[in-house]
Amino acid sequence: MKTILNIIWLVLSGFWLFLGYLAAGLLLCITIIGIPFGIAAFRIGVYALWPFGYTTVERRDAGAPSCVGNVLWLVLAGWWLALGHIVTGFMLCLTIIGIPLGIANFKLIPVSLLPLGREIVRTDQSFTAGGPGQGTGW
Repeated sequence: MKTILNIIWLVLSGFWLFLGYLAAGLLLCITIIGIPFGIAAFRIGVYALWPFGYTTVERRDAGAPSCVGNVLWLVLAGWWLALGHIVTGFMLCLTIIGIPLGIANFKLIPVSLLPLGREIVRTDQSFTAGGPGQGTGW
């Protein structure tokens, strides 16, 4: 089922969202200070390209720099990307078959607003904080 949803997602919204993240990442990588933000945009862009079967978890080792970075990200690119998810989500929810895809778009909004300090993992690894072998996350 994940594969079917990912293929429909790719055709209806994933490719266009990926292009938005790619553009944001390229613009942010123009300056040396923006390179970490550009890398985050590329990482989330790949997640937005093929989201079903993956989720995000908070990294326990993320500290104050990721908090400051998230504020800068929100101002520079986050709200534009979140707006893209909102518009796409509403458009997809206009049809019955698009409702699960619209909901997936709405779930991507928090990641598009505050991406630093988060890690994208497979859904079967989502309860292990920091990846395999790092604990139970409870």
